[in-house]
Amino acid sequence: MATYLTPALAWRRLREGNERFVAGESLHPNQDASRRHSLVEDQHPFAVIFGCSDSRLAAEIIFDLGLGDAFVVRTAGQVIDDAVLGSLEYSISQLRVPLIVILGHDSCGAVTATKSAVETGDMPAGFIRSLVERITPSVLTAMRNEQTDVNEMVVEHVKQTARRLADSSRVISDAIDDGRAAVVGLSYKLDEGRAALVSGIGEL
Repeated sequence: MATYLTPALAWRRLREGNERFVAGESLHPNQDASRRHSLVEDQHPFAVIFGCSDSRLAAEIIFDLGLGDAFVVRTAGQVIDDAVLGSLEYSISQLRVPLIVILGHDSCGAVTATKSAVETGDMPAGFIRSLVERITPSVLTAMRNEQTDVNEMVVEHVKQTARRLADSSRVISDAIDDGRAAVVGLSYKLDEGRAALVSGIGEL
């Protein structure tokens, strides 16, 4: 069953699911056997959620979603690379998803590591260095704006990630310009369970 929602309606549906989760009133929709069977041949998710890999940030749970509702992409510190861009472009061009969500969270380990590297000049070893290099511009911007708290840096990183998506991908920018898709940046509070809007691109 296709769910062709406008970006605004998709965003409302996510907000309502998150409000249920915060209140402890999750409905756990679309998680039964009949839903599973209905999705064997096709999928029509109404949102693509690009979030941090943190184990406390399980997208379907915090937005009270089920099977087939969200196309989910996760990397530590919600860092963009070619595979992420390809996955997001697939969701927009092939699945016609109307809403891209950038999901960061407070106390993010990847942002904390980047803050430490910028302050000390000591870069981490291995491929963690790649994460830090990609988050560094956000941390530097936050510092320039006198935002020294990690959670303020997370918000800046979410905003920059949303902008970079719209700037880097013709597929995504065209969908935004045509009103077929929008991007929202959210910052999740671990203690409350609330995902707060910090940026928006497109018609919402």
